[in-house]
Amino acid sequence: MAKAPVLTPRDVDFPRWYQDLITKAELADNGPVRGTMVIRPYGYGLWERTQAEMDARIKAVGAENAYFPLLIPESYLTREADHVEGFAPELAVVTHGGGKELEEPAVVRPTSETIVNEYFSKWVQSYRDLPLLINQWANVVRWELRPRLFLRTTEFLWQEGHTAHATYEQARDFAARIQREVYGDFIENVLAIDFVSGRKTPRERFAGAINTLTLESMMGDGKALQMVTSHELGQNFARAFDTRYLSREGVQEHVWQTSWGSTTRMIGALVMTHGDDDGLRVPPRLAHVQVVVVAVKDDEAVLAKVREVAERLRAAGLRVRVDDRTDTPFGRRAVDWELKGVPARVEVGPRDLAGGTATLVRRIPGTKEPVALDALAALLPGYLEDDQALLLQQSRERRESRTADCATVEEAIEAASAGSWARVPWSVLGEEGEVSLGERALTVRCLLAEDGSVPGDGDAPGNVAVVARAY
Repeated sequence: MAKAPVLTPRDVDFPRWYQDLITKAELADNGPVRGTMVIRPYGYGLWERTQAEMDARIKAVGAENAYFPLLIPESYLTREADHVEGFAPELAVVTHGGGKELEEPAVVRPTSETIVNEYFSKWVQSYRDLPLLINQWANVVRWELRPRLFLRTTEFLWQEGHTAHATYEQARDFAARIQREVYGDFIENVLAIDFVSGRKTPRERFAGAINTLTLESMMGDGKALQMVTSHELGQNFARAFDTRYLSREGVQEHVWQTSWGSTTRMIGALVMTHGDDDGLRVPPRLAHVQVVVVAVKDDEAVLAKVREVAERLRAAGLRVRVDDRTDTPFGRRAVDWELKGVPARVEVGPRDLAGGTATLVRRIPGTKEPVALDALAALLPGYLEDDQALLLQQSRERRESRTADCATVEEAIEAASAGSWARVPWSVLGEEGEVSLGERALTVRCLLAEDGSVPGDGDAPGNVAVVARAY
């Protein structure tokens, strides 16, 4: 009788495979309130690495970290009409505290544009105070009707950046810089996930923004996932909160603003892009455990060598964990590390020790080979870089092979409904065609210029719409 697979195969039931993997790789559990999640240590380790890599890039463009309150007076949200309308269905509102009804209800932050602007209006007085570049790492709450761990949860973790500038051009260029130098660089070079970079249509842009930039990636089942967004807010919030500065010419001017964010959705993207039927595959640059050194049997000499090898690999700059749980069967531990997607597994048993070798298992290409124990520290860094590049290559090849160029709205609907992405001229699709897509659970993920770059104008001649089903 065939042994049941550890995970539901992806081609049988992709959503079930995803849920199986999240649970069995010990990334997260469902929380007690519908739509919330408990992030387990292994999953949180991935988020910590994400934070560290992103935080360094955010600081490199000049932003500083701050923190704003979780509770926002309800009146703040009503000051910007489009913003409150966009978020109203998702709000969690606190009406009582300390056993009494509050004089004014407080909203659990869905995002912080309003409360940030309340303080920007106090902090910005002169052109000398600009640009003001602030980021915060926090949690937010958006009441989610169709939750899925990491992808859509009622409470999630994120970073949100908020900036104020003297001119439209400065704000526009900074939003694009965030998209390119922070998000694009991280997603491509650390997550090893391919993407297209474009601008949202008015129908899809952030509530209260004048333009939204997005990075969209293709998951393993062909659906799109919005990885990150960067918004040009224009002067909408500045007018609502009277955030002004005295210009060099002595004139009071409203600031121009941006906001931008990335979330724990990144971990969901990691799973759905790189995971296979054996579990997760973690890009080596992201992995908080790049190498696990495993003692095959309970043998003093083996255990001593395992710890020695681990120290050598740490000295070579690798992030290493020792698995000396010899009271647990070796096969079960091997499956566990496969599920968790650790890039490299070094297995040492009595026979290996006698021959001066170890068995090196590389999770990403799926190879297994004997390697001299003394050679591991020199070989592994190069192997891990090769594996990092392979993941990005596979992600890019998937998107390119499953994207169709279409001449009509009907062709685009047919291609996207079949699990591919479709590219169709925006002049052909237009707002009317976009409505037709919505009736079939399809969306315009972004607009691209004719050459594939981010268009400076949503209605520029030659713009192309990328159409897909999306998470």
